[in-house]
Amino acid sequence: MRISVSSDMDEPVARLLVEELRGRGHEVLAHGALRPGADARWAVCSERAARDVAEGRADQAVVCCWTGTGASIAANKVRGVRAALCTDAGTADGARRWNDANVLALGLRLTSGPLLREILDAWFAAGPSRDAEDRENVRHVERLDEDRGPA
Repeated sequence: MRISVSSDMDEPVARLLVEELRGRGHEVLAHGALRPGADARWAVCSERAARDVAEGRADQAVVCCWTGTGASIAANKVRGVRAALCTDAGTADGARRWNDANVLALGLRLTSGPLLREILDAWFAAGPSRDAEDRENVRHVERLDEDRGPA
């Protein structure tokens, strides 16, 4: 799977994220502080990673900033992206399962190495629910994108 990754800071957990994704066999497209010379502002690098997903250059993305909030807000402004800020494995599982999230947002401040691995395990183990109500909720969110008008 091709995963776009962004971080506004070159932090140990951000470097571990890239290493962990590659170790799981994923191709990583790096943005922000993870790519020398790139714009590392959280709004810019999170948007770039999210656009990789929306435009088909990546299957999913992981966006990071100090709290994860700014990265998730910026990513969610990109049409077709459903970014979820996940602070634990249960939230990551639910985000993939019930929300069909295609972008994982992480906070660098509180995510340790072991917690990062648990979140990634849950994220990649879960798939979108086939439950009719869950699918209709995702379709409703997609229609909200359409209501925003031209991209």
